[in-house]
Amino acid sequence: METYIDIVLFTLLVCTALAVVRAQSLFATAMLSGAFSLLSALLFVTLDAVDVAFTEAAVGAGISTVLMLGTLALTARFERPVSHSPVIPLFVVLVTGIALIYGTLDMPNFGDPNAPAQVHLAPDFIQRSPSEIDVPNIVTAILASYRGYDTLGEVAVVFTAGVGVLLLLSGLRHRRRRKEKEDV
Repeated sequence: METYIDIVLFTLLVCTALAVVRAQSLFATAMLSGAFSLLSALLFVTLDAVDVAFTEAAVGAGISTVLMLGTLALTARFERPVSHSPVIPLFVVLVTGIALIYGTLDMPNFGDPNAPAQVHLAPDFIQRSPSEIDVPNIVTAILASYRGYDTLGEVAVVFTAGVGVLLLLSGLRHRRRRKEKEDV
């Protein structure tokens, strides 16, 4: 049953990605990007990565969508026609994709019990976490203690992005007021 759900979610992800690429309305693009992040979070849930799914839902579907909508308030509603040839960007994307695929060829298979993370790191965390941290959930122990500074850094980045959008929006409000005064 899980394989069927994974296939459906993957198909929905591909269809949503194609819709994002084809959309001319920037509002539709922002909304479809949020839907893509939400579908990604659902896929992470089926892969038993609930902590990653929660982060993807909060940051990808939530905060990123709000930031894109805030940016839309400062820009046009529809994209402008392309004035240059898409050959160079397409080439860069293809080369990057090939490099990423090549970089993953040496990775162990998903769920491989002989993977380095399963052989070296996981047993160490499983053994030391209850005595060092005294938190029964190992994932929570790793995220809250071992990776605490990393999590704090992520919170700082999201906060800074939110403050930046608020500053941009307040600048837009001042420009609109000035323009209204000039028109009067």
